[in-house]
Amino acid sequence: MPDELTQKLWEAFPPESKGDFFDIYLYLKHIDHFIYQGIQNMGLASSKVPSTEINEEIREMLHYVLQQVAENAGSRDTSIYHGKVVKLTDALQLVTQKENISIEPPETVVPYKQARQIILENPSSLAVGVCPCRSVAENPCLGPDEMEVCMFVGDPGAAFIAEFNPSFRAITQEEAIKILEDCHNRGFVHCAYFKKDFARRFVAICNCCSCCCLGMKSWNLFGEDVPILAPSGYLAEIGDDCIGCGDCVSSCGFFALSLDEDNQVAVVDQSKCMGCGVCEDKCPSGAISLRLDPSKGEPLDLAALLEKG
Repeated sequence: MPDELTQKLWEAFPPESKGDFFDIYLYLKHIDHFIYQGIQNMGLASSKVPSTEINEEIREMLHYVLQQVAENAGSRDTSIYHGKVVKLTDALQLVTQKENISIEPPETVVPYKQARQIILENPSSLAVGVCPCRSVAENPCLGPDEMEVCMFVGDPGAAFIAEFNPSFRAITQEEAIKILEDCHNRGFVHCAYFKKDFARRFVAICNCCSCCCLGMKSWNLFGEDVPILAPSGYLAEIGDDCIGCGDCVSSCGFFALSLDEDNQVAVVDQSKCMGCGVCEDKCPSGAISLRLDPSKGEPLDLAALLEKG
């Protein structure tokens, strides 16, 4: 008989999507190998081999899951695995809900056709684990004891990965808040990830960097050619208080900020800015603020989405 958690994962899929169950089952159990193979397939910097062992049959199945992701990655209409950048306040909403939620944000919020539902069953069920991108990076930006920064939200995903993946464990909502705040203070970018293979819905919040994380590296390398990320809906704006210190430049994971050498002030490349909000809090003079920008879509603001019904 199947395990109860496996049965609940199966039941999350409607009849027409049951075939996707096997992909998410492999992903949740072997996420480190999934990311490792993804990095290798993209020809990015060589990485350490995952510490866990899998047999050749599992490796081959993961190869075909990744091949499916790659074949559909060139368009937001077809993409089956993608993220929405969210600023800290919006990320906190995703991990502090008390009631079950089932909404499908418009494409102005999550601009992908294949997966944009937010279905939170038992939203206080959360799991955190070792970042699979940093765990296989040659020179990760976090030490071995600091890597628990990837967070699965709601059941059945959180309960399943906490039970069956030794790199993950269950946490409380209070712990999740602290992890998100600590990651923000470190300058990491919060990304809400969606997967078609998980019944077309929100899966996890990753706290990403440009040096290790596959999603941000892909976006910075390929941009709209491989539109794995969508902007937050905000744009950074430089005020008159800028002192030209350059702290924002070094903190921007999307390389959207530079210093104007003539005027010694920070300048935003609007085409690159994803509105993550890291620079806003890194600015010592308070000269940077986020403003809504229609060209960047709309924020993933759960309170606003729920109010609209």
